[in-house]
Amino acid sequence: MTVGRGLLDTQSAYFASFDPLLPPMPDPPDGDVLTAALPDGTRVAGVLRRQVHDRTSLVRLWSATEVWELTPLLGATGGHGMDALLRSWRKAMDRVGTAEPDSSCVVTWPSRDVSATKALLAHGLVPLSTAAVRRAAPHTEVRASSTLRIRRARPDDIEATLQLSLAELSYSSQVGSTMARPEAAALKRRSLSERLAANGLVWLAEQDGIAVAMAECAVVRSEPGNGSLTRLPQGRWGYVNCLSVLPGARGGGLGQQLMAHVHRELDRMGTVGTYLYYNPPNPLSSVFWPRQGYRPLWTVWEVRPASALR
Repeated sequence: MTVGRGLLDTQSAYFASFDPLLPPMPDPPDGDVLTAALPDGTRVAGVLRRQVHDRTSLVRLWSATEVWELTPLLGATGGHGMDALLRSWRKAMDRVGTAEPDSSCVVTWPSRDVSATKALLAHGLVPLSTAAVRRAAPHTEVRASSTLRIRRARPDDIEATLQLSLAELSYSSQVGSTMARPEAAALKRRSLSERLAANGLVWLAEQDGIAVAMAECAVVRSEPGNGSLTRLPQGRWGYVNCLSVLPGARGGGLGQQLMAHVHRELDRMGTVGTYLYYNPPNPLSSVFWPRQGYRPLWTVWEVRPASALR
């Protein structure tokens, strides 16, 4: 799709007016173009893409199989432009016909643009996931338990890391976008085995020799030509993919102690900060992560199935 640079620049300036951490708007992806007009004649647009994930894809553990994703190009019209564009999207879905039951409509939009919230809710979308960031900063001392040992995971820790990963998935599937699919254990085992074999950034917290918590992380670069630049300021970022504490060990500060260690390690690697995704409906993570210094940057709005878009 060819979009005038002026519209992208206007939207970038609009984003920067309420959140300086948002990167400039990149060129939109290829896809079907939707347009809409506001009462004053202002026109807005969006790009709609359909993707179907293979059954063997790890993405299906946090996504519907068939995904219709909209990239809004609203300039500075905020909620009014969002409402008009979502009306156009609903008409486009009517032309598609009945979507698969395992499907969703998804919009990712800046968390601080509260003007769009009413429109998104009115059209049936709910905030199931939030991308949150934490800037590298002087560390607050966290008193560690004398019985807690934190170390990097090894390939022979596969069973312990798999148990912790599945425990997190089981809980998150009740309170967010995560899907507890029949293939989950096999997909997680494959992914963790590859990460551990490559000496990936996975930390275990042990008590009396038993792994009770895990942090699975990575380091990514947000730079031109990299998809991360569409979501993060430019630089080297730590990514927290999964933090899990076994159910019987929760509530005692183990997660805080483990993340304090992980943040120190990631900061030593020269990262400008760390980011992660958490579920706002999750009563644990929605409280825990802000206390660790994270704040929302992007919110992923979603409705399942796709036919439920209003």
